[in-house]
Amino acid sequence: MNTEILGVILQIVLMVGLSYPLGKYIARVYKGEKTCLDFLKPVERWMYRLSGINPYEEMDWKTFLRALLVVNLFWFVWGMFLLVMQGVLPLNPDNNPGQTVHQAFNTCISFMVNCNLQHYSGESGLTYFTQLFVIMLFQFITAATGMAAMAGVMKALAAKTTKTIGNFYRYLVLSVTRILLPLSLIVGFILILQGTPMGFDGKMKVTTLEGAEQMVSQGPTAAIVAIKQLGTNGGGYFGVNSSHPLENPTYLTNMVECLSILIIPMAMVFAFGFYLRRRKLGYSIYGVMLFAYLTCTAVNVYQEMNGNPRIDEMGIAQAGGSMEGKEVRLGSAATGLWSVATTVTSNGSVNGMHDSMMPLSGMIEMLNMQINTWFGGVGVGWMNYFTFIIIAVFISGLMVGRTPEFLGHKVEAREMKIASIVALLHPIIILVGTALAAYLFVHVPQFVANEGGWLNNPGYHGLSEMLYEYTSSAANNGSGFEGLGDNTWFWNYSCGIVLMLGRFVPIVGQVAIAGILAQKKYIPESAGTLKTDTATFGVMTFLVICIIAALAFFPVHALSTIAEHLSL
Repeated sequence: MNTEILGVILQIVLMVGLSYPLGKYIARVYKGEKTCLDFLKPVERWMYRLSGINPYEEMDWKTFLRALLVVNLFWFVWGMFLLVMQGVLPLNPDNNPGQTVHQAFNTCISFMVNCNLQHYSGESGLTYFTQLFVIMLFQFITAATGMAAMAGVMKALAAKTTKTIGNFYRYLVLSVTRILLPLSLIVGFILILQGTPMGFDGKMKVTTLEGAEQMVSQGPTAAIVAIKQLGTNGGGYFGVNSSHPLENPTYLTNMVECLSILIIPMAMVFAFGFYLRRRKLGYSIYGVMLFAYLTCTAVNVYQEMNGNPRIDEMGIAQAGGSMEGKEVRLGSAATGLWSVATTVTSNGSVNGMHDSMMPLSGMIEMLNMQINTWFGGVGVGWMNYFTFIIIAVFISGLMVGRTPEFLGHKVEAREMKIASIVALLHPIIILVGTALAAYLFVHVPQFVANEGGWLNNPGYHGLSEMLYEYTSSAANNGSGFEGLGDNTWFWNYSCGIVLMLGRFVPIVGQVAIAGILAQKKYIPESAGTLKTDTATFGVMTFLVICIIAALAFFPVHALSTIAEHLSL
């Protein structure tokens, strides 16, 4: 068997194998059961005392959400100030200037919503100070926010009837100290041993193979790369992200980073089953997500390993497949696998340029983000799937003439309205944003010209570039088709708005649904209860997701990625 394919299979096996015990551990952490990291309790108690928080004070879903939103508002103000002022702050050996207000707005919002969309080059757009006290800090906090939200939803669904869903601050701290930080230390040490920089020195002078001298940035790279992958953050410390030889030096680091992207989102699905003591339901959800992930992986790996058919027609051999925009040391299969791992989650890091990939690979990447439920971001990925479970339960109940129930609670009109708003908001903000950008590009060319022009590629691919940008923003992903000139006030502000809507409206809606369901009278399961842990219901949920989330984007893909594929 091809060694590249063996590498892909090994990575997938490791992801699945490690996610099970990690999911079991995560469930124990959120339930307050004994774990191997209990020695961190004094540190956690000190943090609670310092902030004046009682971690065991129960919150209802409204108080829970209020705490979540206030924390994020505080960090937005913090990030905006530091990014604009970074030029005069310490730890700036390369003398990088402060960001403009509109760029700082986009950067701060992007990292605050766990997206890490970057309209700047990593090594020149930030200083060491803002890399640590904005970027890396946000990568822990925002990942933990999504995990804390899921912990609250799990507590609500596990109870028979309750008005409280736990304490947001406690879940936030536990997510950092017991899950994200320990895993980041392990991954960070592996990266350091493989040659990833970890220090505060300025640029170093190196001599290239051609004999020319070049200045190469360094800095605390290993620490930031570890949490960017584990927290499904994805922001590149260097401008070219994980295709940079210092950010991703070897095939081993490529495997470790790719595994890190998916390990917690996968584990959170198992954690749900363990937390609620409904393992069969957890396995069912995991199976649907894994099937979708493997299908997408097969398509992208095949497309990238086989290359462009037009080149084959010219009689030119494509050694290694479609290698444009890819690292020779990693290969086309590893890039195809990564492109799926990073887009089925809200990670967004890249080890090759998505703009250079085959049209169908680009379509799969965008569909992963447009569907936004196949594992997804840490915590919030499962919560997006939860939205479609509610819709599927309601539809299935109507089809078979049974009262729609989920985990012993009736699903009624109020929950369906919230779920429908959350499900439909995603395609609306993507398609409206893309339509506005396309209209301006075609009908107001002077406006586009004043911003320096947007597209390096006309036609089908140009539309794909604009569609990808809003898709990535709405899914809080952060990757992009880099043919788009996006560091303008229009793209910075419009993407910033889409980023906020794509992050906070779903979280508010999903936590609200769980809180409302938890307050209802518990109904014991009976022979007439619709089973939600069966393969049949799993297929039903999968079809609901495809019909609502995927088909909404077919027309725009017909004009972009599909049209480009047919033109080859």
